[in-house]
Amino acid sequence: MYLRKHYRTVVLSDIHLGSTHSKIEQVCRLLKSVNCDQLILNGDIIDGWCIQRNGLKKWLPAYTLFIKILMKMMENCGTEIIYVRGNHDDFLDHVAPFSLGNIKVVKEYVLERDGKRYFVTHGDIFDRVTSNMTWLAHLGDYGYTFLLWFNGWYNRYRAYRGKPYYSLSQRIKQKVKTAVSYISNFERTLSDFAQTRKYDGVICGHIHHPADMYYGDIHYLNSGDWVETMSALAEDEEGNWNILYYTEVEIPETQQDMQFLTNVQSAS
Repeated sequence: MYLRKHYRTVVLSDIHLGSTHSKIEQVCRLLKSVNCDQLILNGDIIDGWCIQRNGLKKWLPAYTLFIKILMKMMENCGTEIIYVRGNHDDFLDHVAPFSLGNIKVVKEYVLERDGKRYFVTHGDIFDRVTSNMTWLAHLGDYGYTFLLWFNGWYNRYRAYRGKPYYSLSQRIKQKVKTAVSYISNFERTLSDFAQTRKYDGVICGHIHHPADMYYGDIHYLNSGDWVETMSALAEDEEGNWNILYYTEVEIPETQQDMQFLTNVQSAS
């Protein structure tokens, strides 16, 4: 019998429900393979920009299934869910802060663990483009959507050749000097902020670049995304943080789970 891995905390961000590039099947399967005391949804879970462009006709039953899984986690495991708004789901600004039962909707959050304090933010407010130049951010979003489309085409070809998933879009960004510089500046900006505010670390998303590193004494953590890298953050019982990559996590292949995947694919 498969035993679900238990974590104190799991952090997911940038699922982008509403986008055709959202890896909804994979994130659902990951959540079905773990238990956690606290689940932090760190922004851009629902892609309001895509929904605004395409309308609710693009809202798939598979997205509703994802929400049902969250409800089951709260009901069966007592999981506390913290939903931190992002720039693509900034419609939550109208309701945050909000709390109902085991779920909280906030603009930012402070995670306290073993005497340490982590500042939790999606990260867009530290990005000058998305915070001060919205029109440019939307323009960049179209270009990024094209890059993801090409990435999807490339991986369909790899699947045809029997090869595993590979994030070509991530690889391209790692090779472009301006993108590398942007990521480095973003990480340092958040780390400097955390140090100024006397936090021990910062947990963010936004740039779709998973990370677990230190800038001086500041622990910088980024939960990645579910359109490119299919990654998350997990804190074990001893307080150690790790990056979970979907391609490296043991996912049960029981008959029930295979039927679950079939149902998700049918719903999509």
